[in-house]
Amino acid sequence: MRTFNLSELPTYEVYQLLIGAIAPRPIAFVSTVNAKGQANLAPYSFFNAFSSNPPIVVFSSNRRVTDNSTKDTLNNLQETGEVVINMVNYAIVRQMAISSIEFGAEVNEFEHSGLTPLVSTQVRPFRVAESPIQLECKVQDIIPLGEAGGAGHLVICKLLCMHVQEDILGEKNRINPHKADLMGRMGRSYYVRASGEAIHTVYQSIMKPCIGYPSLPESVRESTILTGNDIGRLAGLLEIPNKYAIAKARTKVNEILESENALEQLHERVQFELATENVAFAAALAWLGDEL
Repeated sequence: MRTFNLSELPTYEVYQLLIGAIAPRPIAFVSTVNAKGQANLAPYSFFNAFSSNPPIVVFSSNRRVTDNSTKDTLNNLQETGEVVINMVNYAIVRQMAISSIEFGAEVNEFEHSGLTPLVSTQVRPFRVAESPIQLECKVQDIIPLGEAGGAGHLVICKLLCMHVQEDILGEKNRINPHKADLMGRMGRSYYVRASGEAIHTVYQSIMKPCIGYPSLPESVRESTILTGNDIGRLAGLLEIPNKYAIAKARTKVNEILESENALEQLHERVQFELATENVAFAAALAWLGDEL
């Protein structure tokens, strides 16, 4: 591992390390207006949700490293205290990129990017009509984190209402990530598309205690075949397989048990069963390994 002492690095290098390491990040496509009603639109990836009661989202608008100036977004927020945060999907990511250019305050990024301003219901800034999810917010607080170039301003926003595209909603009004097709920001010019094969389901009950790593068979903990994810899946079980399940599993892998490298082959079979969601059978095979 290489260690970077951040206090010894120039701000730009610290920034590059941060955005490469803390990724992917959701993108806040921030719409504001100034006191005269002039529109501004800009993306920010130092952004996330921090509370559901009250509903709070936070993003950071950093001072420019080049001249230590603040951005139009921050200036507008200080004037009006209102904002719309639009989510960025794959269909508009290139138009979003145009709005990231450092235009003058007089430029309307809606016009330059070809995006459509949509009147909001509770705040003055416009929504991005093409965005699948739009958050109307009041600014609750702005917290400066420093005075030098690169210093952030935490903009704490209280959600007033959300607008969600009808066709991305599923059962119980849950948002379908494949249909939302959102984009995430990574380091440099890298982005990630959060749909299709990029999405993985990792279910773990948080209400009931799992058996944990110490309860796993020694042959599993010391396996040269099973990966950390395989072992984590087994450690996340709510109960250890009983002797009847293990005995039944034994009858289905007699050929493996008679082989020269039985444990390795057994663990390869465990991997296969986990990958195909036959978790109970995989667990029984895993515990069978300690009987070899």
